[in-house]
Amino acid sequence: MALEFFKENEQIFNTLFEAASEGVIVVDSQQVIVTANKAALIMFGYEKEELLGEHLNILIPVRYKANHHEHFDKFMKDSEKRQMGHGRDLFGVKKDGTQFPVEAGLNPFKVDGECFVMSLVVDITVRKINQQRIRELNVELEDKIKIRTRELRHTVDDLEKEITKRKEAEKRIKLALKQEKELNELKTKFLSLVSHEFKTPLSGILTSATLAEKYTQAEQQEKRTKHLTTIKNKVHYLNNILNDFLSLERLESGNVNYKYTAFSLNKLVNEVIYNANVTLKYGQEIEYDSEMEDVTLYQDEKILELILSNLIGNSIKYSPEDSTIYFRIFPTKEKIIFEVEDEGMGIPQKDQKHIFERYFRAENALLNQGTGIGLNIVKVHLENMGGRIKFESVENKGTKFTVTLPNQNR
Repeated sequence: MALEFFKENEQIFNTLFEAASEGVIVVDSQQVIVTANKAALIMFGYEKEELLGEHLNILIPVRYKANHHEHFDKFMKDSEKRQMGHGRDLFGVKKDGTQFPVEAGLNPFKVDGECFVMSLVVDITVRKINQQRIRELNVELEDKIKIRTRELRHTVDDLEKEITKRKEAEKRIKLALKQEKELNELKTKFLSLVSHEFKTPLSGILTSATLAEKYTQAEQQEKRTKHLTTIKNKVHYLNNILNDFLSLERLESGNVNYKYTAFSLNKLVNEVIYNANVTLKYGQEIEYDSEMEDVTLYQDEKILELILSNLIGNSIKYSPEDSTIYFRIFPTKEKIIFEVEDEGMGIPQKDQKHIFERYFRAENALLNQGTGIGLNIVKVHLENMGGRIKFESVENKGTKFTVTLPNQNR
């Protein structure tokens, strides 16, 4: 009866089944095969007329037939979709007797009151071969690691014996290894930072430049200006990153020569604020004393500009729209104090002890762009210039950085 039903509706089922890339086999409640698609026939090596009317056992290896009937009856009783073979391997058998691993999903359904099961069968031979190869490679790798570990252990033993004789050699070797390790770590982190931090801004610049090029009409200038502003912001961001990398390289190599000159504090502040305004988010503003009486500082002007730009840039980056960044200055004859305070996300208490470490980024700032080297550079520069930096922060309320720098005598 079931086989006759499928023969009568063969065209409909052929259209449905032949579209599937997986093997499709349909059996009735007695496990008699009533139809199969081309993918299944190729998989098992049969012609269609050879399978129709046959028991499903024809496709199951002998060693699994004894338990299969029990599993099938339980499945028909539960009547729910499921994946076969959880916790065990499944195998099919081809017409020529070849066994091969499969995955099978069972889907029960009824037609005119009769129960059927549609099985989606996938040949996973290639996957199993690859998995076996991976296991073999892992074993091979583990063996190589063991051998290499033994070799290294012997080498270390020899070195330790030599080290006891030559203490001075020990110091030089340790220093060389430390420098090499730091250099490798720096290179790895640098490449990672470059690929991550440069990709997004450069894509934005390219997109904005392409769009701005299309706005040639007078009434389109507002859109053109918007994209040009985007380009300027992203170029400014990339320029700051390059400045950080350049400062880091100089600090690493010890090639920092501080150039102390006398300069106008107001001129420096105006330059810092002008550059920072370009990167402000919507509704953000920088509040500072624009009418402050001018004083003359004797410091490294470029390094001080880098320090202040970094602190204000961080406040902008980690503060929301429609917020205020407070930039306060307290100059005296012997020293000058700068405060940069924001209403941003703040620094979690558990992260505060690490905030000046190179490449460290607080947990709540991981989704923001950044290299994690800015504050480290700021701290090192300040210490080299005889200054210091401290901060106060409450998560979700804001952060205040305080910089104290001596006004060097000429």
